[in-house]
Amino acid sequence: MAISPKTHALLQLIRFDKPIGTLLLLWPALWALWLAAQGVPNYTLLAIFLAGTFLTRSAGCIINDIADRNLDGAVARTRARPLVTGAVTVREAMILFVVLMLAAFILVLLTNRLTVILSVAAVILVASYPFMKRYMQLPQLVLGAAFSWSIPMAFAAQSEALPPALWLAYLGNLLWTMAYDTEYAMVDRQDDLKIGIKSTAILFGSYDRLMIAVLQASSLISLYLAGQAFGLGLYYNVALIVSAALFSYQQYLIRARRPDDCFRAFLHNNWVGMIIFAGVVLSYLTDGV
Repeated sequence: MAISPKTHALLQLIRFDKPIGTLLLLWPALWALWLAAQGVPNYTLLAIFLAGTFLTRSAGCIINDIADRNLDGAVARTRARPLVTGAVTVREAMILFVVLMLAAFILVLLTNRLTVILSVAAVILVASYPFMKRYMQLPQLVLGAAFSWSIPMAFAAQSEALPPALWLAYLGNLLWTMAYDTEYAMVDRQDDLKIGIKSTAILFGSYDRLMIAVLQASSLISLYLAGQAFGLGLYYNVALIVSAALFSYQQYLIRARRPDDCFRAFLHNNWVGMIIFAGVVLSYLTDGV
């Protein structure tokens, strides 16, 4: 069944054909749900977080494109976005943003008071990130905070508590997000320099690969400490070792800083999130082995 041009444009607006952002947002939420439940989480909460992740990421894409609509036309990777071409109007985009956020909030209302309170911070982080790249050299830090916020929300929803050890997982995910979004920013570095957009790729300059490696290593250390705090065992630690190998491959991909290869390295992070999730699940299935 063929879809209308408008529907196609709206699906492009929320990156329906590019699920990598949803997946990178989903993996830490799944880690946290399993950690909070010490095994398989509540099925209703699992469904809520699966749907909420999609809705939140889609809404984030919309607010990002609204903020950048006058800049995206100057960037090779983004000049065909619907708000740039006029396939979607700003009004239509804002209506869809509000609908998606309302749907996400309705899902949050099905949890508990603590999760609802934390969701307010999530909205602020999601809405503020697109504007940070105009004013600060580390917008990836704000993105990391936003993409990691599902971790305390998952603990709040599953256990109605925020144990201190969850912040180790939060930090690990934040550092990982900064690493892969720096790879992503390396794709647009030359265009961003021309239009005045700030990023860690520009800030780090010729030290970009080194700083990505530092962020990746620091992320693995934080996640290892989180695993120790939550009693995860051999399978989880093996997952971190495999993740280190995957990070090494990403370093190989970005060695010449070619935009296409940097984008491949960014996409490759889906495997990192999946492997770590598998390590968490297997650790609980085998009683911490």
